[in-house]
Amino acid sequence: MCGITGFIDLRRDGGDLHGALRRMTAALVHRGPDDEGFWTDAETGVGLGHRRLSIIDLSPEGHQPMWSTSGRYGIVFNGEIYNHPAIRKKLEGESQHTWRGHSDTEVMLAAIEAWGLKSAVSQFIGMFAFALWDKKERTLYLVRDRLGEKPLYYGWAGRVFLFGSELKALQAHPGWRGEINRNALALFLRHNYIPAPYSIYTQISKLIPGSILTIKLDTRGQDLPHQALLPKPYWQAKDKAEAGIRKPFSGSEQEAASTLERLLLDSIAQEMVADVPLGAFLSGGIDSSTIVALMQAQCSNPVRTFTIGFREKGYDEAEHAKAVAQHLKTDHTELYITPEETMAVIPKMPTLYDEPFSDSSQIPTFLISQLTRKYVAVSLSGDGGDELFGGYTRYMMGQDIWNKIKWMPLCLRKSLAVTLRSLSANRIMRSFQAGPLLKKYGRPGPAGDKLFKLSEVLSVDTFESLYRRLLSHWKEPETVVLQGAELPTAFSDGTRQANLNQVIDKMMYLDMISYLPDNILTKVDRAAMGVSLETRVPFLDHRIVEFAWQVPLSMKIRNGNGKWLLKQLLYKYVPRRLAERPKKGFGVPIDSWLRGPLREWGEALLDEKRLREEGFFDPQPVRRKWAEHLSGGRNWQYYLWDILMFQAWKEYWH
Repeated sequence: MCGITGFIDLRRDGGDLHGALRRMTAALVHRGPDDEGFWTDAETGVGLGHRRLSIIDLSPEGHQPMWSTSGRYGIVFNGEIYNHPAIRKKLEGESQHTWRGHSDTEVMLAAIEAWGLKSAVSQFIGMFAFALWDKKERTLYLVRDRLGEKPLYYGWAGRVFLFGSELKALQAHPGWRGEINRNALALFLRHNYIPAPYSIYTQISKLIPGSILTIKLDTRGQDLPHQALLPKPYWQAKDKAEAGIRKPFSGSEQEAASTLERLLLDSIAQEMVADVPLGAFLSGGIDSSTIVALMQAQCSNPVRTFTIGFREKGYDEAEHAKAVAQHLKTDHTELYITPEETMAVIPKMPTLYDEPFSDSSQIPTFLISQLTRKYVAVSLSGDGGDELFGGYTRYMMGQDIWNKIKWMPLCLRKSLAVTLRSLSANRIMRSFQAGPLLKKYGRPGPAGDKLFKLSEVLSVDTFESLYRRLLSHWKEPETVVLQGAELPTAFSDGTRQANLNQVIDKMMYLDMISYLPDNILTKVDRAAMGVSLETRVPFLDHRIVEFAWQVPLSMKIRNGNGKWLLKQLLYKYVPRRLAERPKKGFGVPIDSWLRGPLREWGEALLDEKRLREEGFFDPQPVRRKWAEHLSGGRNWQYYLWDILMFQAWKEYWH
């Protein structure tokens, strides 16, 4: 795990390329505290920078930028190629090869030189974001892994093309121009993250997962046309989802569970290879318990597992994790965090997430990463299980709502939505006891809040629009962001949507290409790399992802409960009584904190005069929600946390 950065400087003014590259690379020291490397070429204006967190091949032979044996290709690489020993063996079978060390980076270069970039990347199993410079063809390639585990930003600052693992590396270049993208800000208020390919800055993009961006200089080094920067896919989730549905797994339930077990054991075995101490996050839920169980099944020594606990009622899962750890006989470490310790992390958020990000589970994710890094340098995670095996309660809720409303004429639904919105939340709560009806979709919450959410989805015309509404925070963000209009996303761009008949399949697919990479994986990457901890996600081995799409929906969701097949596998290792419990999010009580210890901080960031002078938000809807939240009349924590995280980010970076 590392940090990469670099540029193509077209200015040809004799500027200090090496100095600029050193500044950009230094901004990523947290991603790679063990080593740094630089390479620049004055003729082409190309620079490659690298910060190294040594995990595989701790020797100097793993130093980057690294060059192929012929000297044609240079690479800076962030991630891990788990099957590099098999690729090395295959290369050795094809021709004589002299190896300098045993790093996966060296194997990548040899594979690219032997087979070509696209063919080589298609054989990589792992998580990766890398930049490859081809001296012969004067071409720079940017490549990102299939599911988006590793980040990669790119774009223009005047006549300089920049790229890097995080925005802070691009910001360190002396030619940086950081104009906030108000349209992306509108997307942020809706989703609490900014979906790829957009970023918070104009002219700067995120590389779409599973794609390659090619930037070719002509022989005279003329300007690169901006419109030429169009990534091309080498692997598409859309194709894999559609193919899996067309040709589903035809074996029995027992055969499906055995296949999943075999794939996961192989993925985990590969991801447990490291030249440094390794462990795993353990929440006690289905996903992390499965990963740890299969790790321990392949280890003679106890696996190191880590959990944090909270004193707040309804937010603590440490006891569940402890019970699973005791059963599996892992070497378990848990740490209980006070509210004061938790809130002390909030000022760190803008430095960790150098574009606005407001999933409040970012706070406990940082805390568990910080605890884990004290003992190990690599940690396996259970992320991805929900998206692949139907684990979110919103999948059943979305299906139920769509089945109940799709028969109604759109005009009737719109009228009903207006009626519901005209009622006050308190009046609904007094007149309609909806708690038991809605409880099955997670924490019950006030009936008024639930019915207002229902009113917001009644007027949609497609299921994709309904699901976007269910996932949305601010439902009409362009009325809050001044001069901002939402950009097309996977929810609104038909070319990115898969041809799937089942609405639950549609939800899992949309989550896999948007929520998973842009929220879940972003959250974990920044939190963990902020303390120089490498995280690995066995569920996102592309072989498992492709198999999951072949598994019939009836083996994923049964009797209204998700992850049925995954549970059958887990029950081989962990008693049902330890695994069967309601799903909880990894959250903290932001709602009550904003009314109490965070109130003064929030008031300063949401000050009406400040909002008006800064000119990004219309103060009226923001102040109205703030007042309603403080009074206890409504819980607007998610809406307010979006605004607060943007304000805190802007205060730090601008």
